[in-house]
Formats: sequence, structure tokens, C-alpha cells
Amino acid sequence: VMFSLIFLTGSSLSDRVHQDPANMYKNQGETAEITCSHSIDNYDQILWYKKTKSSQLQLLGYMFGTSKSREPGVTVTIGGNANKDKNCTLTINDLFMNSSVVYFCAARYHSATYH
Repeated sequence: VMFSLIFLTGSSLSDRVHQDPANMYKNQGETAEITCSHSIDNYDQILWYKKTKSSQLQLLGYMFGTSKSREPGVTVTIGGNANKDKNCTLTINDLFMNSSVVYFCAARYHSATYH
């Protein structure tokens, strides 16, 4: 059994946000790891999304600097660093039948005084 995972990059400066690999194929029970990085000054947050069957984007979680936050009920792992020229990773464990899905990463500036 083969699984197809497709990844896209999203941001207002998408040419400076990079997601690797662009796509991958995995077997049932395997783990998929996606890396996201950006080259945008002062941006310090990477958000991870999954496109649902109804074509909506579901927030999975995010990295703010080196602090991670995962949405309730989400089973992925997020790690790394969200600062410029660093790598943030999304890990999906124990892939299952029909888990073909599109994942997006986005970079943004986070300010405690302006959201």
C-alpha cells in the first residue's frame, strides 16, 4: 500500500518560504517528516496547516521561535526553530490507509502587542 502526501508553501512572501520535500510517498505505518524554513527578516513564527476533505484549512499547530504549540486533538509532532534561516519540522507518525493529504506551512511575524 502506497500513500501520497503533497505539500505546498503558503505565505504573502511565499518565494521566501521553503517546504521540503515538495511531495512524498510512504507505506502504511511509516512516518512522514516535512521541513519548513523562511528567509524573512523579523518573522519568528511558522504555522502548519492541513487541507481537510472539505477543502478547508485546519491549523495543526505552530512554532514561535523555539516554543511549540499543537492544537487540541492533533497527533502530529512539531519541532525545531521558526526564526529566519532555521528549520521547523512537522512529523506525522503511523500513516494509515487513505492518509493522502495536502500540508501547508506559513511564516509570519508575531508581536505580543500587535496580532
